[in-house]
Amino acid sequence: MPDDDFDEATLRALADEGNETALDRLADLADARGDLDELSELLDEGSEHAGRLLTRRAVENRDLIELQRLSDAGSSDAETELARLLSARRQP
Repeated sequence: MPDDDFDEATLRALADEGNETALDRLADLADARGDLDELSELLDEGSEHAGRLLTRRAVENRDLIELQRLSDAGSSDAETELARLLSARRQP
């Protein structure tokens, strides 16, 4: 099924009823749009997938502050990546 066959309002309704797959799909759509505010809101709603997507972006940007924020919000991936980046030795 093509990506654009999913109606966001339907996905939102399903996510509001506790459907985690729909919540993950909303995160994918927000990520594709580059909508970081929506991804942050989805993380606040408990979407681990949104946390992974935000963590990936923060690692790509080497944004330690964002990784700390994500870690504080409960993203174990962000906590792991932050520790990895902080403990990595610089190569000469």
